Amino acid sequence: MAATTEIPSENTKLLDFPTSCAAPVPKPEDPVKVVPLAVAVVVSIGLDWFVWASYGPKFGVLLLLGLGLGLALFHSRFGFTSAWRQLIAVGNGQGLRAHTLLLGTAATLIALIAGTGAGLFGSKPTPVTNVGPIGLALFVGALLFAIGMQLGGACASGTLFAVGSGQSTIVLTLGGFITGSVLYTYAYPLLKNWPQVKGVLLADHVGWFGSWAITIAVLVGIVFVTKAVQKRRVPPPTDVVPTAKGAARIIRGSWPILVGAVVLGVLAGAVYLVSGGIWGITSAFSLWGAKILQLFGLHPETWEFWRIKANAASLSTTIWKDKNSLTDIGIVLGAGAAAAAAGAWKIHSSIPWRTALAAVLGGILMGVGARLAGGCNIGAYLGGISVGSLHGWLWGIFALGGTWIGLKLRPLFGLGNPAPTDSIC
Repeated sequence: MAATTEIPSENTKLLDFPTSCAAPVPKPEDPVKVVPLAVAVVVSIGLDWFVWASYGPKFGVLLLLGLGLGLALFHSRFGFTSAWRQLIAVGNGQGLRAHTLLLGTAATLIALIAGTGAGLFGSKPTPVTNVGPIGLALFVGALLFAIGMQLGGACASGTLFAVGSGQSTIVLTLGGFITGSVLYTYAYPLLKNWPQVKGVLLADHVGWFGSWAITIAVLVGIVFVTKAVQKRRVPPPTDVVPTAKGAARIIRGSWPILVGAVVLGVLAGAVYLVSGGIWGITSAFSLWGAKILQLFGLHPETWEFWRIKANAASLSTTIWKDKNSLTDIGIVLGAGAAAAAAGAWKIHSSIPWRTALAAVLGGILMGVGARLAGGCNIGAYLGGISVGSLHGWLWGIFALGGTWIGLKLRPLFGLGNPAPTDSIC
């Protein structure tokens, strides 16, 4: 691979790559990082006990699902940022095809849950609340988010699991993400009335089976198109030799990305079953930012955004009853445990200033973009498509455009892009 400074991201394998693709040699297993593993396990158990005992099983289960999401994200290194980067830069559609499996799995489970009205702990599916409006804010927000994730080195889910696995640069991205989210809430009066039309939920027109069938058909079409593009452009391979074999691979090695896609899709469906809403990430960053400001004696609760009834209720209560906060914290802890068990947990202390600047700037763009668009690669893209909302597909299209812009900007910060001569095996 070209010798460039790269922000560790959700596609960073945390491995030593073999020098020859013709005869790859597996890397010996790294020793378990005992202290980080012990900390992650003890904190996870203690926190889940506290949440379960204090606020009920629903919230305790959501934290457990977050832990599972963190484990799956780390072990599969499931990439959104990297998938779009590889597709735009060299025509490699492998990552996007993994997206289709994730989306199809989640869409199937959510259609079954929503169609039957199933729910746990008193939750009922509310697909109508997951239908985003279609308009300028969606388009600009998705574009900004995609530019930001290419500069910041990770998307919303990637940021959380990279932080959990000890990637110090991504802590800067997370800080920028929270900052951008707060900036949006402060500037909400200027951003709230952009032109838009009501969202479209396919199930309202063709029922849940019809919505599912259309979604699956489009996803299958994407698989064939990306294979055709990849065949014409012949990009380099991106597969990585696993660091562990046999049963040990489950807890110590890298998973096949398609396995990760299925596991993440099942867990996304489980979040929907338990909470009645889609898996989301970035709204929690706005909440965390506001609560941090309150700790310093500031009053974000007086801002117009936090005077909206639902937002005010969220700010006035504990984060341990906030669905997205629980799964977000779970992802960090789950990824931390997984990375430590794999021997890959490590804090990187040396960060070039241009890399740090890109991380913060990228995080800010993602924070603003996610709030403008009503979600990120999880809440808008995965969540929107999985419930059959048109805004999810449009978010993905504009995110591809933002990815192209982001790739043009990356070299300004000393960040490399995939090239036809690159070879990561």
